[in-house]
Amino acid sequence: MTSNDHEAYVWVWLPGRSEPVVAGRLYQEGARLAFNYGRSYLDRDDAIPLYLPELPLRRGAIAPLPGLSMSGCLRDGAPDAWGRRVVLNRLLGRPGRDTDPGQLGELTYLLNSGSDRPGALDFQRSASEYVPRQSGGASLEQLLEAAAFVEAGKSLPPALDQALFHGSSLGGARPKAEIESGDLKYIAKFSSSTDTYDVVKVEYVAMRLAAELGLRVAPVQLKRVAGKNVLLVERFDRSKVGSGWARKAMVSALTLFELDEMMARYASYETLTEIIRHRFTEPTVTLRELFRRLVFNVLCGNTDDHARNHAAFWNGDSLTLTPAYDICPQARTGNEASQAMLIDGDRRLSNLNICRGAARHFLLSVDSANEIIGEQIAGIREKLPAVMEEATLSEVDRRLLSQRMFLNPAVFESVD
Repeated sequence: MTSNDHEAYVWVWLPGRSEPVVAGRLYQEGARLAFNYGRSYLDRDDAIPLYLPELPLRRGAIAPLPGLSMSGCLRDGAPDAWGRRVVLNRLLGRPGRDTDPGQLGELTYLLNSGSDRPGALDFQRSASEYVPRQSGGASLEQLLEAAAFVEAGKSLPPALDQALFHGSSLGGARPKAEIESGDLKYIAKFSSSTDTYDVVKVEYVAMRLAAELGLRVAPVQLKRVAGKNVLLVERFDRSKVGSGWARKAMVSALTLFELDEMMARYASYETLTEIIRHRFTEPTVTLRELFRRLVFNVLCGNTDDHARNHAAFWNGDSLTLTPAYDICPQARTGNEASQAMLIDGDRRLSNLNICRGAARHFLLSVDSANEIIGEQIAGIREKLPAVMEEATLSEVDRRLLSQRMFLNPAVFESVD
C-alpha cells in the first residue's frame, strides 16, 4: 500500500525535447505540498519556471499560493474523477468503488497514475532515473472492457489493469484512455453505463460543428468498436520528435485564476479576459476566439465549461490559448440553464443577452458581438443536420440535440 507517500520528484519535458529532466521535489509539509527546485535544474541554461507566478526559478522551499494545498500547475497533472477511480481500483481492488477518494493522499495519486499525463510534467519516486508508468499498446476493445470493469467496481484482471492504467492520469469524470497511432496520440472517450443518451456521439457532433464554424478545436474522430461508440480526440500537447515525443507545457484556467476545486464557483470569463489582456500572446485575437467559444457553448447547451475545460500553453514566459476541448452539450431538465463559469459580474445564465453585455470585457463592440452571434446561429442551422447525419444519430437523439440542446429557446430570452 502506498497511501503514506510523502514525496515525489517532478520531471519536466523542456520545450522541443523528447526526454525529461528532473526539476525538483514535491513534498508534504503539514497539510500542504511544498516544492523545491533541484540545484541541477537551476544550473541549466535552458531551465524554465514550471509556471509563474507560482513557481519562480529560485532556491529553497516554495509554498503553494494562499488558499491552495499544492501549486495549481502541479495539480493540473493529477488525475481527476475517472483517473482516481482507476487508481483506487488498482490499489484497493473491488472495494475501491465505494471508497472515499480522499482516503488516498495527492502524492499517492500522482505516483500511481499513468505517466502520459496532460502537459509536460510527470511524477517519479526517483530523482536520478526516469521510469515511465505506461501500458503496452492495448486495443480499443481491451480498453472498453477495462472501463466497464472499473465502472462496475470490479477488480481488473492483470491484462486489463495494464490496458487502462495508461489513461489514469487524464482529466475529467468520464471513462477514457489513451491510444497512439503513427505520429499522433489520442484520448479515447467511452460511453458510461449511466448515460441516458449517446453522450459520445453528441460530443462528436458539437466538436465537429465547432470546427465547421471556424473555432480552434481539437480534431475528433468517431469509431465503432465492439458494438460501442468511441470518440477519439487528438492530443494537441504532444508532437512526434524522432522516435520519441515532445510535450507542450499547459496550465488550466483554474491555475490561472489561482483557485482550487472548492473555489471554482468564483471562476469567471471576465477574470480570464483580464489575464489574457496582460499575459497572453496575441491578446486581441485570443479574446475574440474566447468570446466565440462562450457563444458556442451557450448555443449548443454546453454548460460544463468549467475552469479545467479551458487551458493555455506555457513556454516559460508567456501563455497561448490551447484549442478548445470537452465541448459536450448537456441535457436540461427545464429551459433555463447556467454556465459553469460566471460570464459578466455575478451573472452566469446561459443566455445570449448576457454574452452581449459581456462583450466589452473581450474588447468587442456590441455590433461585433452581434455579428459573431448571428454567424453562429446561421451556421448551426445550416450545418447541424449534416453533422448529425455524419454521426448517424438516432432519431431520438437528433430531436434532443436540435430541440433541447442546440438553439434552445431560453438562450434567446430577454433578461433583467
